[in-house]
Amino acid sequence: MQMTNEQVQILQQVALRTLEHEAKTTQRVIEAIPANNTSYKPDEASMCSIDLAKHIAGAELAFLRGCVSGQFDFSESVPESLKTPSEVAKWYGGEVEKSVADLKALPIEKLAQIVDFRGMMQMPAVLWVEFALRHSIHHRGQLSAHIRAAGGKVPSIYGPTYEDEVARKAASAS
Repeated sequence: MQMTNEQVQILQQVALRTLEHEAKTTQRVIEAIPANNTSYKPDEASMCSIDLAKHIAGAELAFLRGCVSGQFDFSESVPESLKTPSEVAKWYGGEVEKSVADLKALPIEKLAQIVDFRGMMQMPAVLWVEFALRHSIHHRGQLSAHIRAAGGKVPSIYGPTYEDEVARKAASAS
C-alpha cells in the first residue's frame, strides 16, 4: 500500500497524539498490578500479570522502534532487572517518550516506507504505530481483568471504574 506524503503526515500526527495519550493509560494499568500478587493468572494457559505487562511494554516498543529503523527486532526486550510493576511502568514510560521523539523526528518519506513483519504483513511504517496501539490496548484489557481479580484497583481507562462509581455514590449518599 503506497501512501502520499500528505496521508502519512496526517496519520503520523493522529497516531502519535493517540500513542502519547494511550501510553499514559497503559503505564497506569501496569502500575496498578498488585505488587504482592504479580504472579496472578486467571488460567494455566494465561500469562501471569507481570509477564503480560512486560509483553505489552516490550512488544509495543519493538513495533515503534521498527517503525524508526525500518525493520523489526524482537530480540531486545524488557530488561530482566525490572521485577515490579512500578519498575516496568517507569521504564515503559521513559522508553515510549524516546520512541515518540524518534518518530516525530523521522522524515515523512521514512514513515511511508514499507516495513515487513516476518514475511506475513507489509505496511508503511506509520501504520505500524496504529498496529502497536491496537496490540497494546487489546492486552491492556486483559491485564485490567487480572488486576481486579488479583485484588487490585483498576485505574480509569476511558472513564470511571466500578470502584470510582461506588465511591461517588457513597459520597453523594452521605
